[in-house]
Amino acid sequence: MLPATKVSFSIDDPALQRLYDTACAKCLNNLRHFGPDLVLVEGGGYEKIWLETQPMGGEMYAKRNMEAALNNQLLFMRTQRADGRIAGSIECMKDGTVEPQCNKFQGFCFPWPALNMYYWMGQDRAYLDQLAACLERFDHYLWRTRDSNGDGCLESFCVYDTGEDNALRYGDAPNYCTTDTPPEGSDVVPMASMDIMSFSYAARDTLCEISRIRGDGRENHWRKAADDVATALKEHLWHEDKAACFDKDRHGRVMPTLTHNSLRCMYWGSFSQAMADAFVQRHLLNPEEFWTALPLPSVAANDPLFRNAPENNWSGQCEGLTYQRAILALERYGYEPLVTRLGHKLMQAVIDGGYVFTQQFDPFTGAPSCVSPVTKEPLPPDSDEPFQDAYGPTLLAVLEYMAHIWGVTLCRDQIWFSLGSGHRYTYEQQWGEYLYRIESDGSEARIFVNGIEKHRSPCGMRLITDYNGEWIATRKIEE
Repeated sequence: MLPATKVSFSIDDPALQRLYDTACAKCLNNLRHFGPDLVLVEGGGYEKIWLETQPMGGEMYAKRNMEAALNNQLLFMRTQRADGRIAGSIECMKDGTVEPQCNKFQGFCFPWPALNMYYWMGQDRAYLDQLAACLERFDHYLWRTRDSNGDGCLESFCVYDTGEDNALRYGDAPNYCTTDTPPEGSDVVPMASMDIMSFSYAARDTLCEISRIRGDGRENHWRKAADDVATALKEHLWHEDKAACFDKDRHGRVMPTLTHNSLRCMYWGSFSQAMADAFVQRHLLNPEEFWTALPLPSVAANDPLFRNAPENNWSGQCEGLTYQRAILALERYGYEPLVTRLGHKLMQAVIDGGYVFTQQFDPFTGAPSCVSPVTKEPLPPDSDEPFQDAYGPTLLAVLEYMAHIWGVTLCRDQIWFSLGSGHRYTYEQQWGEYLYRIESDGSEARIFVNGIEKHRSPCGMRLITDYNGEWIATRKIEE
């Protein structure tokens, strides 16, 4: 029996309240049945569950619906091929059959949220064992098939392996690849890839954590295995003088485009603290590159390959998915105040855009890119066609930033109470037998567990406790 979950949030800012209520309502439109299983699809015209978005999105939605959250992990584990390959996407066909699609990786935002679901669901050992077996098989698959030249650096074989749809840097690479060998005839792929290397790191890092939980004696093995990947990533693709990673094409030539993908590496944890600090300080916070009026374009705004293209295109515009990943990417390296700043910027962009939850936003104006939900092409101003809305990563990013600024979230065996300042609000999270509540006047907050006041704190902080509300640590979430 899964623990029941429910969120309620009330804030004294009408625009923020409308934003929250609208996001919650639109998320409901993305619930689907894949056969007997309730899942949360990507939405905004994308009717599948993708490995790059939906395990992460499902785990974020565990605050509200545990059944869909768990199924968004289990379907990828249950449909894993015997050779270890995990489907890049899963589709429910018109006849009700469920089809795993292994024609791309499409990202790998899976290990961290899948393990966090172990805690959300009440620490079920069978689930943990299933996850460990899945990750170990996939890691073996990567190293068996994606190091085609044997140099110790894993490769992307197609555009959709890293989910960078229409990205100019991929040149003549195919969108899909169905084989376990590199496609022929491309001048770019197989591409030595920071993303694919980080897939392996994330799998091994999570296996290390699982080994610690299980006490199976393999924790040191997986720690060394993960560290070996991180070392190889740095040796092959990190440029100290440029404070960022750069992929290499099939000829070993450095691909000079400055992409946001170093932030993705931070999501997977494959950067050292020094590497993360260098990228954040030199590039992420640079207004000429990634800290634009609305931050986080896919490619640095001053890069020759930047394009402010409003259709589904990872060559420039800000992506809701990047905002979704940025939360973990920054928090795991101690940049909680940056998460707060990004959250405010994204929320204001959605409010200013008329509460439209699109896939992309203009980095210079913050305006949502209104495209057709069917063709994903830009709509002319006089079009009667409805534009893309209810895009899941943007919806969930907004709700998750709210939880990380003014709310409650479960992280492994901890409860995080985030006490944002400036607004009178209440936030309540039910999780099984626990009811966590924050009451804040905007300058001071009170924390309750099952109706009992446990703590008072100035706002601008995050209090980290155990499940019973016993204090563990305090961190700043505002500068």
